[in-house]
Amino acid sequence: MQHESGRIAPSPRSVSVPIKLTINGESHEFDLPPFVTLLDLLRNHLKLSGTKKGCDHGQCGACTVLIDGVRMNSCLKLAVSVQNAEITTIEGLGTPENMHPMQKAFVEHDAYQCGYCTPGQICSAVGMLMEGHAHSREDIRELMSGNLCRCGAYTNIADAIEQVMGTDAAKVWKEAAE
Repeated sequence: MQHESGRIAPSPRSVSVPIKLTINGESHEFDLPPFVTLLDLLRNHLKLSGTKKGCDHGQCGACTVLIDGVRMNSCLKLAVSVQNAEITTIEGLGTPENMHPMQKAFVEHDAYQCGYCTPGQICSAVGMLMEGHAHSREDIRELMSGNLCRCGAYTNIADAIEQVMGTDAAKVWKEAAE
């Protein structure tokens, strides 16, 4: 593309913007094109592979992360749009040695089969409990309906969430979100 001054203007694809993010409690700075999604930043630039790319259209929930405690599909969020937010991925919830209560419940209830959707399911479940709208198994089923499991582990997923829903940890998360 030629500018009226005779110089060749950079193509929009070559433009980078400074992006500052806090991910799993750590600050990061990037110079990236403005169209990079949060999902691609997490996977390709930070090598946080727990957040999965499923449909890349916001329909499956495999890419769910917490943004300021609210569950979001990271494939639908541009990285530049979440500056100054606290982003938590599955890696930021817990470790194998020190699991988050929701991660423990998923293991105890065998709430996964292939495991591909599990990180998004867990992040969504934590966010759902922080929202405080789930009071029954029916609520869980409705509020988790944006997270698909091709293996059909829904019963075990609901069992795991129900186990955590009644604990003090769930009450603490809800209060922290308020």
